[in-house]
Amino acid sequence: MALRRVILEMGTGNDLHGGDYTKAALRAVQDAIHHSSLMMLRSLQVDPAAMQVEVTIGVQKPDRVDAAAVQKSLPHGQVTVKVVKGGLDVPDQERGDIAVIAAAAIAVSLPLRD
Repeated sequence: MALRRVILEMGTGNDLHGGDYTKAALRAVQDAIHHSSLMMLRSLQVDPAAMQVEVTIGVQKPDRVDAAAVQKSLPHGQVTVKVVKGGLDVPDQERGDIAVIAAAAIAVSLPLRD
């Protein structure tokens, strides 16, 4: 059986105060997964544990995202997380604060017959 990508979902998340990149990333992942219903798994009789889930997070400071926390936030499948430069930081000069905006792309592949 070959792995075939069957779902690609995108989401955005933010941390409006405090500059927490992991919080913004987790919110982006939750936004993405709440756009999907995996009804086809039941229809195709696929065990959710067989899903290959590839998460890509874009933020301005990738080294400040706890990829393990992002991985643990996904409810099903074999999850890999990659964090890349992207997203947006919006500084608040008056308060010396920053709003962090993260983007998430979640690709799900299933083992399907050719």
